[in-house]
Amino acid sequence: MANSRVLVVDDDRVLRQTVADALRLGGHVVLEAHDGAQAIEMATREAFDLVILDINMPRADGFTVLEKLRRRRPSLPIIMLTARDEREDVVRGLKLGADDYVRKPFGLEEFSLRVSAVLRRAKMTGESGAVSCGDVVLDPDSATVSHAGEQIALSPTEFRLLHHLMINSGQVLSKNHLLEAVWGIDYETTSTVVETYVSYLRRKLDRPEHEHLVTVRGFGIKFEGLS
Repeated sequence: MANSRVLVVDDDRVLRQTVADALRLGGHVVLEAHDGAQAIEMATREAFDLVILDINMPRADGFTVLEKLRRRRPSLPIIMLTARDEREDVVRGLKLGADDYVRKPFGLEEFSLRVSAVLRRAKMTGESGAVSCGDVVLDPDSATVSHAGEQIALSPTEFRLLHHLMINSGQVLSKNHLLEAVWGIDYETTSTVVETYVSYLRRKLDRPEHEHLVTVRGFGIKFEGLS
């Protein structure tokens, strides 16, 4: 999606400008922030279509910025950058609602493809219209979900996962499929992320009389609405 407004946040000036220049060449409007505090202020004050966010920064690290932005801009797509290779960092970022993770050093071509994929997924979710499966109704336009007429509060990642399961209602979707479709990734380090988010959704949606999220052992997960 060219002409998207992107905020690049990194205290490394050379890397920040390299990423920003690559995005500008791709047709995006890019603003830069040199630390976490500035990023929070800018993303709260102005509208962006995407944030590129480094983890290791002064004045609020990337995880702190991610948590604050998720509360203030729940649907804002965010890609994390990290030079660290710890599995816990990747899982933590994804659980906090990051849309993708890119490890440094990275090639600009791969980076541009990931940016396009995240923007495309955000656009598709926003344009797909309300989805109804039995007593569950999901509306991307208002970012709301209701179950048997009651509003259910979901995080952005929970919302995207439920949306994908609902538009494929009745189909068994593998873990790798969901990682690619919802998170845009297929990392060995994220092996528990799908299970974790499915458990979150189960606690909010499933009832003793009906299980919406069904595990088909050895194959994957499917969503079943009430018949």
